[in-house]
Amino acid sequence: MNSLTPILSTITASFLGSFVEVVEAFTIVLAVGVTRSWRPALTGAALALAVLAALVLIFGPLLALVPITTLQFVVGVLLILFGMRWLRKAILRSLGVIALHDEEAAFSKETAALRQQSEDRRADYLAGLASFKAVLLEGVEVVFIVIAVGGAHGLTLYAGIGALAAFILVMLIGLLVHRPLATVPENTLKFVVGLMLTSFGIFWTGEGIGADWPGADLALIAIFAIVALASFAIIRGLRGSVGKSTVKAAQ
Repeated sequence: MNSLTPILSTITASFLGSFVEVVEAFTIVLAVGVTRSWRPALTGAALALAVLAALVLIFGPLLALVPITTLQFVVGVLLILFGMRWLRKAILRSLGVIALHDEEAAFSKETAALRQQSEDRRADYLAGLASFKAVLLEGVEVVFIVIAVGGAHGLTLYAGIGALAAFILVMLIGLLVHRPLATVPENTLKFVVGLMLTSFGIFWTGEGIGADWPGADLALIAIFAIVALASFAIIRGLRGSVGKSTVKAAQ
Protein backbone atom coordinates (compact mmCIF):
# COMPACT_ATOMS: atom_id res chain seq x y z
CA MET A 1 0.00 0.00 0.00
CA ASN A 2 1.27 3.46 -0.87
CA SER A 3 2.03 5.62 2.17
CA LEU A 4 0.61 9.10 2.48
CA THR A 5 3.92 11.02 2.20
CA PRO A 6 4.83 10.08 -1.42
CA ILE A 7 1.19 10.43 -2.53
CA LEU A 8 0.85 13.96 -1.15
CA SER A 9 4.27 15.01 -2.41
CA THR A 10 3.52 13.57 -5.86
CA ILE A 11 0.18 15.37 -6.12
CA THR A 12 1.71 18.64 -4.87
CA ALA A 13 4.71 18.55 -7.21
CA SER A 14 2.54 17.67 -10.20
CA PHE A 15 -0.04 20.34 -9.33
CA LEU A 16 2.48 23.17 -8.88
CA GLY A 17 4.58 22.24 -11.91
CA SER A 18 1.55 21.82 -14.14
CA PHE A 19 -0.01 25.05 -12.84
CA VAL A 20 2.96 27.09 -14.10
CA GLU A 21 2.89 25.44 -17.53
CA VAL A 22 -0.90 25.71 -17.91
CA VAL A 23 -0.79 29.43 -17.03
CA GLU A 24 1.76 30.04 -19.81
CA ALA A 25 -0.30 28.09 -22.36
CA PHE A 26 -3.51 29.83 -21.24
CA THR A 27 -1.93 33.25 -21.88
CA ILE A 28 -1.32 32.44 -25.56
CA VAL A 29 -4.72 30.80 -26.09
CA LEU A 30 -6.40 33.82 -24.49
CA ALA A 31 -4.42 36.20 -26.73
CA VAL A 32 -5.54 34.27 -29.82
CA GLY A 33 -9.17 34.18 -28.69
CA VAL A 34 -9.36 37.88 -27.79
CA THR A 35 -7.39 39.18 -30.79
CA ARG A 36 -8.61 36.90 -33.56
CA SER A 37 -11.50 34.63 -32.55
CA TRP A 38 -12.18 31.77 -30.20
CA ARG A 39 -12.65 29.22 -32.97
CA PRO A 40 -8.97 28.96 -34.03
CA ALA A 41 -7.86 29.39 -30.40
CA LEU A 42 -9.93 26.47 -29.12
CA THR A 43 -9.37 24.35 -32.24
CA GLY A 44 -5.60 24.67 -31.93
CA ALA A 45 -5.72 23.91 -28.21
CA ALA A 46 -7.99 20.89 -28.75
CA LEU A 47 -5.71 19.44 -31.45
CA ALA A 48 -2.69 19.85 -29.18
CA LEU A 49 -4.51 18.10 -26.32
CA ALA A 50 -5.41 15.26 -28.71
CA VAL A 51 -1.75 14.87 -29.71
CA LEU A 52 -0.71 14.84 -26.05
CA ALA A 53 -3.35 12.22 -25.22
CA ALA A 54 -2.09 10.06 -28.09
CA LEU A 55 1.50 10.34 -26.82
CA VAL A 56 0.43 9.28 -23.34
CA LEU A 57 -1.60 6.33 -24.67
CA ILE A 58 1.29 5.19 -26.88
CA PHE A 59 4.25 5.63 -24.56
CA GLY A 60 2.57 5.31 -21.14
CA PRO A 61 2.12 1.50 -21.24
CA LEU A 62 5.75 1.08 -22.34
CA LEU A 63 6.88 2.16 -18.87
CA ALA A 64 5.55 -1.13 -17.49
CA LEU A 65 8.11 -2.98 -19.62
CA VAL A 66 11.07 -1.20 -18.01
CA PRO A 67 12.57 -2.76 -14.83
CA ILE A 68 11.58 -0.61 -11.83
CA THR A 69 15.17 0.05 -10.69
CA THR A 70 16.19 1.16 -14.19
CA LEU A 71 13.10 3.37 -14.42
CA GLN A 72 13.82 4.91 -11.01
CA PHE A 73 17.42 5.67 -11.94
CA VAL A 74 16.68 7.14 -15.39
CA VAL A 75 13.69 9.17 -14.18
CA GLY A 76 15.67 10.27 -11.12
CA VAL A 77 18.54 11.62 -13.20
CA LEU A 78 16.13 13.39 -15.56
CA LEU A 79 14.28 14.92 -12.61
CA ILE A 80 17.54 16.21 -11.13
CA LEU A 81 18.44 17.85 -14.46
CA PHE A 82 14.93 19.22 -14.97
CA GLY A 83 14.60 20.44 -11.38
CA MET A 84 18.04 22.05 -11.35
CA ARG A 85 17.16 23.91 -14.55
CA TRP A 86 14.05 25.37 -12.89
CA LEU A 87 16.03 26.18 -9.75
CA ARG A 88 18.78 27.91 -11.71
CA LYS A 89 16.32 30.12 -13.59
CA ALA A 90 14.32 30.90 -10.44
CA ILE A 91 17.48 31.86 -8.53
CA LEU A 92 18.79 34.06 -11.35
CA ARG A 93 15.40 35.76 -11.68
CA SER A 94 15.21 36.39 -7.94
CA LEU A 95 18.64 38.05 -8.17
CA GLY A 96 17.60 40.18 -11.13
CA VAL A 97 20.20 38.59 -13.42
CA ILE A 98 17.47 37.56 -15.87
CA ALA A 99 14.06 39.17 -16.18
CA LEU A 100 11.00 37.75 -14.47
CA HIS A 101 8.48 36.09 -16.78
CA ASP A 102 5.63 38.57 -17.24
CA GLU A 103 2.31 37.10 -18.43
CA GLU A 104 0.97 40.58 -19.25
CA ALA A 105 4.02 41.25 -21.43
CA ALA A 106 3.70 37.83 -23.10
CA PHE A 107 0.00 38.53 -23.73
CA SER A 108 0.74 41.96 -25.24
CA LYS A 109 3.52 40.55 -27.43
CA GLU A 110 1.30 37.77 -28.75
CA THR A 111 -1.67 40.07 -29.44
CA ALA A 112 0.61 42.52 -31.28
CA ALA A 113 1.95 39.72 -33.47
CA LEU A 114 -1.56 38.45 -34.20
CA ARG A 115 -2.78 41.93 -35.15
CA GLN A 116 0.08 42.24 -37.64
CA GLN A 117 -1.12 39.00 -39.23
CA SER A 118 -4.77 40.10 -39.35
CA GLU A 119 -4.58 41.11 -43.02
CA ASP A 120 -3.07 37.79 -44.02
CA ARG A 121 -5.53 35.38 -45.63
CA ARG A 122 -4.04 32.67 -43.45
CA ALA A 123 -4.74 34.67 -40.28
CA ASP A 124 -7.07 32.07 -38.76
CA TYR A 125 -4.63 29.28 -39.58
CA LEU A 126 -1.69 31.19 -38.05
CA ALA A 127 -3.75 32.02 -34.96
CA GLY A 128 -4.75 28.38 -34.53
CA LEU A 129 -1.13 27.33 -35.04
CA ALA A 130 0.01 29.71 -32.29
CA SER A 131 -2.54 28.19 -29.91
CA PHE A 132 -1.58 24.65 -30.95
CA LYS A 133 2.16 25.26 -30.43
CA ALA A 134 1.67 26.88 -27.02
CA VAL A 135 -0.53 24.10 -25.66
CA LEU A 136 1.63 21.34 -27.18
CA LEU A 137 4.96 22.71 -25.90
CA GLU A 138 3.71 23.44 -22.39
CA GLY A 139 1.68 20.22 -22.43
CA VAL A 140 4.74 18.11 -23.20
CA GLU A 141 6.35 19.51 -20.04
CA VAL A 142 3.20 18.68 -18.06
CA VAL A 143 3.23 15.11 -19.40
CA PHE A 144 6.90 14.79 -18.48
CA ILE A 145 6.22 16.07 -14.96
CA VAL A 146 3.30 13.65 -14.50
CA ILE A 147 5.24 10.63 -15.75
CA ALA A 148 8.44 11.62 -13.95
CA VAL A 149 7.02 12.31 -10.49
CA GLY A 150 4.51 9.47 -10.65
CA GLY A 151 6.00 6.76 -12.83
CA ALA A 152 8.91 5.60 -10.70
CA HIS A 153 6.67 4.57 -7.77
CA GLY A 154 3.49 3.66 -9.62
CA LEU A 155 1.81 6.94 -8.64
CA THR A 156 1.05 8.20 -12.14
CA LEU A 157 -2.67 8.36 -11.33
CA TYR A 158 -2.03 10.69 -8.39
CA ALA A 159 0.35 12.81 -10.47
CA GLY A 160 -2.36 13.01 -13.14
CA ILE A 161 -4.88 14.14 -10.52
CA GLY A 162 -2.53 16.96 -9.52
CA ALA A 163 -2.08 18.05 -13.15
CA LEU A 164 -5.82 17.87 -13.83
CA ALA A 165 -6.55 19.96 -10.73
CA ALA A 166 -4.07 22.60 -11.95
CA PHE A 167 -5.70 22.65 -15.39
CA ILE A 168 -9.21 23.02 -13.95
CA LEU A 169 -8.13 25.76 -11.53
CA VAL A 170 -6.42 27.83 -14.25
CA MET A 171 -9.41 27.45 -16.56
CA LEU A 172 -11.86 28.49 -13.83
CA ILE A 173 -9.79 31.53 -12.85
CA GLY A 174 -9.29 32.41 -16.52
CA LEU A 175 -13.01 32.25 -17.24
CA LEU A 176 -13.73 34.48 -14.25
CA VAL A 177 -11.11 37.18 -14.83
CA HIS A 178 -10.85 36.81 -18.64
CA ARG A 179 -7.29 38.13 -18.63
CA PRO A 180 -3.72 36.81 -18.21
CA LEU A 181 -2.94 35.49 -14.73
CA ALA A 182 -0.23 38.09 -14.18
CA THR A 183 -0.54 38.07 -10.38
CA VAL A 184 0.52 34.43 -10.08
CA PRO A 185 3.90 34.33 -8.25
CA GLU A 186 5.37 32.26 -11.07
CA ASN A 187 9.02 32.52 -10.04
CA THR A 188 8.21 31.42 -6.49
CA LEU A 189 6.23 28.47 -7.84
CA LYS A 190 9.08 27.50 -10.16
CA PHE A 191 11.52 27.70 -7.26
CA VAL A 192 9.36 25.40 -5.10
CA VAL A 193 8.74 22.99 -7.98
CA GLY A 194 12.46 22.99 -8.77
CA LEU A 195 13.16 22.02 -5.15
CA MET A 196 10.56 19.24 -5.26
CA LEU A 197 11.66 17.80 -8.60
CA THR A 198 15.31 17.84 -7.56
CA SER A 199 14.40 16.14 -4.27
CA PHE A 200 12.37 13.46 -6.08
CA GLY A 201 15.27 13.00 -8.49
CA ILE A 202 17.83 12.47 -5.72
CA PHE A 203 15.49 10.08 -3.90
CA TRP A 204 14.70 7.94 -6.93
CA THR A 205 18.25 7.94 -8.28
CA GLY A 206 19.31 6.58 -4.89
CA GLU A 207 16.61 3.90 -5.00
CA GLY A 208 17.62 3.03 -8.56
CA ILE A 209 21.17 2.24 -7.44
CA GLY A 210 19.96 0.30 -4.41
CA ALA A 211 20.25 2.91 -1.65
CA ASP A 212 18.34 2.18 1.56
CA TRP A 213 17.03 5.58 2.64
CA PRO A 214 16.68 6.12 6.43
CA GLY A 215 12.99 6.51 7.21
CA ALA A 216 12.03 5.14 3.77
CA ASP A 217 9.66 7.60 2.04
CA LEU A 218 10.03 10.15 4.86
CA ALA A 219 13.57 10.71 3.59
CA LEU A 220 11.97 12.83 0.86
CA ILE A 221 11.20 15.52 3.44
CA ALA A 222 14.79 15.56 4.69
CA ILE A 223 16.15 15.71 1.13
CA PHE A 224 13.80 18.58 0.31
CA ALA A 225 14.94 20.49 3.40
CA ILE A 226 18.63 20.00 2.53
CA VAL A 227 18.14 21.08 -1.10
CA ALA A 228 16.10 24.10 0.04
CA LEU A 229 18.75 25.18 2.57
CA ALA A 230 21.49 24.79 -0.03
CA SER A 231 19.48 26.84 -2.54
CA PHE A 232 18.83 29.64 -0.04
CA ALA A 233 22.54 29.65 0.86
CA ILE A 234 23.41 29.99 -2.84
CA ILE A 235 20.93 32.85 -3.23
CA ARG A 236 22.37 34.63 -0.20
CA GLY A 237 25.93 34.19 -1.42
CA LEU A 238 25.17 35.28 -4.96
CA ARG A 239 23.10 38.25 -3.78
CA GLY A 240 26.17 39.62 -2.03
CA SER A 241 28.28 39.08 -5.16
CA VAL A 242 25.68 40.71 -7.41
CA GLY A 243 25.38 43.65 -5.00
CA LYS A 244 29.15 44.22 -4.97
CA SER A 245 29.29 44.00 -8.77
CA THR A 246 26.50 46.58 -9.04
CA VAL A 247 28.31 48.98 -6.68
CA LYS A 248 31.58 48.63 -8.61
CA ALA A 249 29.79 49.22 -11.91
CA ALA A 250 28.16 52.36 -10.50
CA GLN A 251 31.55 53.67 -9.39
